[in-house]
Amino acid sequence: MDERKFVKENVNRLLMKEYLMRETAIAGFGGLEIQRTPLGTRIILEVERPGMVIGRKGSKIKELTDKLQHDFGVENPTIEVKESPNPYLNAQIMAQKLAMALERGWHFRRAGHSTLRRIMEAGAKGAQIIISGKLTGDRARTEKFMEGTIKYNGKPVELVRIGYATAKTKPGIIGVTVKIMPPDAKLPDEINIISPEESNKEEKVSEEIKEEVNENAEGTQSEADKGNESGRETEEAQ
Repeated sequence: MDERKFVKENVNRLLMKEYLMRETAIAGFGGLEIQRTPLGTRIILEVERPGMVIGRKGSKIKELTDKLQHDFGVENPTIEVKESPNPYLNAQIMAQKLAMALERGWHFRRAGHSTLRRIMEAGAKGAQIIISGKLTGDRARTEKFMEGTIKYNGKPVELVRIGYATAKTKPGIIGVTVKIMPPDAKLPDEINIISPEESNKEEKVSEEIKEEVNENAEGTQSEADKGNESGRETEEAQ
């Protein structure tokens, strides 16, 4: 019974994500986070243009909240909208932009190289774009565009941001997958070599800190000894 409940909740969450992605596609859907609190369900939307999600006097966001509560059974939902700090480093936003470019008639190579260049200019360590479908003929195929570093297995895979979108064209559906290695990702094979000058400076700073700590400790100890001596004198006088 518990397994059925978990499966039902996950399916409902996926349907809710697809609905919000579809409704906020114009605003640049960049991600979704669902948090359960004692007061209700908190939903955090990351978009490129928050004003288009909120609407005039909050009409759009109120409509989304009512829809989640009645159609998806979310208890007391609260939607918070935050702006994406850098849309070019958000894999989902870039995947949607690329899909929209393909729908407008851009050639897949031109759109892929342009998107890859924008991502790398934003400071990403690496990026990979996979476009699959009927690109030039009746036969479906896959094209990949890659630059920089992308991890495929191991612990560093968790650092890769992945976005997926679909483009509806006349030949058929084209799938777009964007993978981005963010600039702040710390990889295990990265080693920082410290020069002798910097190491000497760090040693001097650490020695100065140790001396200050020892002086403060000696000062507190002497004050404590003085307090003990004064207490003994008062006892002897009594």
